[in-house]
Amino acid sequence: MRKSDPFQKYPTRYDAWFDGAGKKIFALEIEAFKLLLPEFPKPWFEIGVGSGRFAKALGIPWGIDPSKKLADIARSRGIKVIEGVGENLPIPDNLLGTVFLIVTLCFVDDPRKVISEARRVLRDGGYLVTAIVPAEFPWGRYYHEQAGKGHPFYSHARFFVCTDLIELLEEHGFHLVKKVATLFSTPGEKLSTEIREGYHPDAGFVIVSAKLAKEKKC
Repeated sequence: MRKSDPFQKYPTRYDAWFDGAGKKIFALEIEAFKLLLPEFPKPWFEIGVGSGRFAKALGIPWGIDPSKKLADIARSRGIKVIEGVGENLPIPDNLLGTVFLIVTLCFVDDPRKVISEARRVLRDGGYLVTAIVPAEFPWGRYYHEQAGKGHPFYSHARFFVCTDLIELLEEHGFHLVKKVATLFSTPGEKLSTEIREGYHPDAGFVIVSAKLAKEKKC
């Protein structure tokens, strides 16, 4: 089973989270992104665009996703979607200004290949923006527990430790520019709306922006 298969099987359940249990969390994550958006060169592209929730809210016009059912929902929101995988982007070299991986890297089959493909399609000086639920923080541990109970989505996830993610980016020629963190409430507590820059050991959602060197190395 591919890690993307549950999203094809349960597209409505996935999309409903944004209007239900995750509504306030999603709004907070969007606010965190807005602190960074002016820094990112266009054109923008999202790998793992899903049902288009983040793309629509952030103004990302197009993306790729392996789930036809989620892609159709994203198209209904005005997003242009390629049906495919991040490991094999049907995009020319050096085309994009910014590539987004928003809570996607944990669900791909080959994270290194996805980052390599993102590097290939980015222009010199382009940005790769990765958002994760860190494995070592309370929300990551909570989702890991849910995975152990057979959750249809989290049971297929590979949660990253922040330092491992940054090392992976650096391996592919990116250098860290900025981190923004939010979701400081632990699961079950009243939601904190605080957003901070930098590394924080109690954050449940971390955005890492990394820039490609001006001259790509072969």
